[in-house]
Amino acid sequence: MITVKDLTKRYARTTAVDQISFSVEKGQIVGFLGPNGAGKTTTMRMLTCFLPPTSGNASIAGFDVLEQPLEVKKRIGYLPEMPPLYQEMGTSEYLKFVGRLKGLRGAELFARIDYVLERCAIGDVRNKLLGKLSKGYRQRVGLAQAILHNPDVLILDEPTAGLDPKQINETRDLIRSLAGDHTIILSTHILPEVEQTCQQVIIINRGKLVATDSVHNLQNRARGAESVLVEVGSRNGVLDPAAVEKRLQQIPSTARVVAKQSRDNRHTFEVETAAKDGSTRADIARAIVESGWDLNELRPAAVSLEEVFLQLTKAEASVEKLAAKGGQS
Repeated sequence: MITVKDLTKRYARTTAVDQISFSVEKGQIVGFLGPNGAGKTTTMRMLTCFLPPTSGNASIAGFDVLEQPLEVKKRIGYLPEMPPLYQEMGTSEYLKFVGRLKGLRGAELFARIDYVLERCAIGDVRNKLLGKLSKGYRQRVGLAQAILHNPDVLILDEPTAGLDPKQINETRDLIRSLAGDHTIILSTHILPEVEQTCQQVIIINRGKLVATDSVHNLQNRARGAESVLVEVGSRNGVLDPAAVEKRLQQIPSTARVVAKQSRDNRHTFEVETAAKDGSTRADIARAIVESGWDLNELRPAAVSLEEVFLQLTKAEASVEKLAAKGGQS
């Protein structure tokens, strides 16, 4: 559905986007991540035909963004970070105006307006001026205009910015429900939002592609050696956490033990192991039980997407510094 090959954008001596390539399958929700200034917005503007690439190419639903921009625009819905609203228009009036710009007419236009008013939960402000709406409502009106013409591809830049927690959950549910019928690229700084919403992640840093993979695979790559969380308790007197830590360190395949938290005579440790086949878990369980303690919990230690993101972007920065030093020597 979306294919990007060696896409590049230069401004004089500055390269905002540097030969990035990726593809997105039909019906996927993809998180597009990067630090401020990484080139996310520039990439999205090229995909939506607002900005021509310097080199490389991209296609949406089989249409080239440079050679067939009108066909591309018919098939995309775009929500920029600041929704494109006319403050003096009413909500329904604005959606009617946008719908006509997108080629909708007659009964189809009014049916789609009714649909997006309900789907985006803005029916109660259909007759209010956009300039009088809260930021949360304006954001939802922006999302409504993006899906009004039922596009093949949705490109959403910070779609939950300014929403309260209830509205954020409703918007996430809406975005998830649109998957399958629509292919969605979602740019956000809220990394838990990507974990909860997206199947695939694209990370760029300083204009370069750093990673593209599923959230699960990126977390596994970042984890490296297997880490597990183990909670140990005792029903017979007070349990000495130092004794538990010492016993865990004695397991041959244990690389490192870190005490995490203690409460109500229950102690949690993160155990990093050298083995990646899961065999250490059995050794941990055996050591705990044979020591006469209660094994309350034993599970893989999750790596958050935030940790993955920081690892990848820092690694990219380190490589660039080394390359710069090499060029000076």
